[in-house]
Amino acid sequence: MFNGANLYLIVNFVIAMSFAGVFFAVSRRSRSRAAARWIGLGFAVASLSVPAELVIAYTPFVRPGAAVAFAAVLAGLLLIRMGVGSLYNVTTRPAPLAIFLVVCTAIVIAIYDQPRSTLSHSIPYQTPFAISCLLSAAAIAFSSHRAPVDRWMMFVFSLTGAHFFLKAYLAAAVGAGRVASDYLFSNYAVISQSLTAVLMVMTGLSLLAVLVLQIMADERSNSEIDSLSRLLNRRGFEKHAGEALRRSPIGPHSVIFCDIDHFKRVNDTYGHYAGDAVIRTVGQLLAESVSDSAVVGRLGGEEFGILLPRVQLDAAMLLAHAIRGAIAVHKGSGMPDTLSITASFGVSTFSETGGFARAMRLADNALYDAKAAGRNCVKYRLEPLAIVPAVG
Repeated sequence: MFNGANLYLIVNFVIAMSFAGVFFAVSRRSRSRAAARWIGLGFAVASLSVPAELVIAYTPFVRPGAAVAFAAVLAGLLLIRMGVGSLYNVTTRPAPLAIFLVVCTAIVIAIYDQPRSTLSHSIPYQTPFAISCLLSAAAIAFSSHRAPVDRWMMFVFSLTGAHFFLKAYLAAAVGAGRVASDYLFSNYAVISQSLTAVLMVMTGLSLLAVLVLQIMADERSNSEIDSLSRLLNRRGFEKHAGEALRRSPIGPHSVIFCDIDHFKRVNDTYGHYAGDAVIRTVGQLLAESVSDSAVVGRLGGEEFGILLPRVQLDAAMLLAHAIRGAIAVHKGSGMPDTLSITASFGVSTFSETGGFARAMRLADNALYDAKAAGRNCVKYRLEPLAIVPAVG
């Protein structure tokens, strides 16, 4: 006999398999590839409880079907817990989870003959599901992630865990039938499957949101990276410089501009492959020469920029001279043995956050001064002091 519970059961199967397919598809683009695949596998395995429930209701293989239905749901939830651990960088050991699965399945088999509408059956049956969900919520709680979507994810897993405890009492209050084969024909089955549908969609969409937001963040980050030097491009440099200045609003701060000397001649003489090697070499030297608080970017062509928060002019000048010397003697990978490169530098300083744009123009002007002075040197420019006429 086909009823509402059967319909919900089939709907849940379709939902679970759909989420499985989506998570496997998302894993191809996500940096959390393993997490997405664990979660997708979890939904796929949990969906196997549906054919097991149909076996229980419409075939004589009731006892094995009941064991498979329970084990499939629990295994699916534990696989999702593996995925959550991978997603949130929380160490998860598969062996304890596997032991938990085996022990709980053995307990359910042992209490099979208990009437399903009693707490002595429903509590041991539903508690492992609740624990699995709460383990996922705990993994998020113990991680370093505190974004709103992560807090929401923790709430969803906690709610899902609580709902399994509620179902244990609903089974006794509403009636889940005397034996396993009665389940699909009980009012409790309709309530249980409808709650499962709602919470499965909430969980799946929430996990999917975490992964999609990750992908979007990676895409934004990639759009700010210069593919050749692996430094920030101009857009990324200006954005990250603004963020660095908001973190350290009190100056002085310094700006260094660097331009590879006679770069066109390098391309014309040695070819663009050698020119690319020069860009990579200079970019690597710049990145390795500054502290983590500095912002380094390739501003275009052969020109690079460095923001040094809370660094005075004299220290910035010393750094520019050191980098200039390193460039002159360094041979990067892919550079011809006969190729020697030099670079010119312009330096400026400012104190207020709003002076960054002006400091960049002054550093650019200083860079032209260095080129006019014969290249392979360091020059600086400062904001001219305002002259206040004397009164009286």
